[in-house]
Amino acid sequence: MSDFILETKNLTKEFKGFAAVTDVNLRVRRGYIHALIGPNGAGKTTVFNLLTKFHTPTSGTISFNGVDITRERAADIALRGVVRSFQISAVFPHLTPLENVRVALQRKLGTAYHFWKPASTLHRLNDRAMELLDAVGLSDAAGVPTVELSYGRKRALEIATTLALEPELILLDEPTQGMGAEDVGRITALVKRVSTGRTILMVEHNLKVVSTLAGRVTVLQRGAILAEGSYDEVSGDPRVMEAYMGSAHA
Repeated sequence: MSDFILETKNLTKEFKGFAAVTDVNLRVRRGYIHALIGPNGAGKTTVFNLLTKFHTPTSGTISFNGVDITRERAADIALRGVVRSFQISAVFPHLTPLENVRVALQRKLGTAYHFWKPASTLHRLNDRAMELLDAVGLSDAAGVPTVELSYGRKRALEIATTLALEPELILLDEPTQGMGAEDVGRITALVKRVSTGRTILMVEHNLKVVSTLAGRVTVLQRGAILAEGSYDEVSGDPRVMEAYMGSAHA
């Protein structure tokens, strides 16, 4: 098995003649936290959308575990073990955290769309759901309506529902966006904790979070790769300092 779980070759996306992503060659090493950074408009979210098939590439290829998935449907890619979070928390606000995680776990029962089955059929999932809630620090809030949780705890719940799908590769899109310092620290520690035995590709604007978590960093500018390496390597690159770091600290 290759050291690289995900690879793109010359990945390109054009919208009516505008090149949002151009010839991106990305290699994500298995077992690493890999960060994708860059200024606003650099193409980070477009790359995520291409990887998870919310957009279809104009040209180029995407491989996961050595298999070309460029033309596969989003649902099929998810079944392969590529699971994505979004910038906006995507949980059911009027269900409890326990119920949210159970919904994610239903796929393993084969009853995800069997709406006529009694709720009692889901009780067998409670132990695993509680394990996942405990892993993200939410076991104390298992029975509280999700709408009452803080924003940071909702993001933690989203990570728990992501883990319920047993992904090989987790794509995190701005996991600390809009958070105060306390929640940023909590989510940073959580991502580090759940990364054990998994691979994570994350888009993140907070450079302190990137420096703490990422073993590898790819910098995008105007839809193309500008630099790649460890955080220390890219943060010392004059091109990166001009394109991103300088603007971030201005």
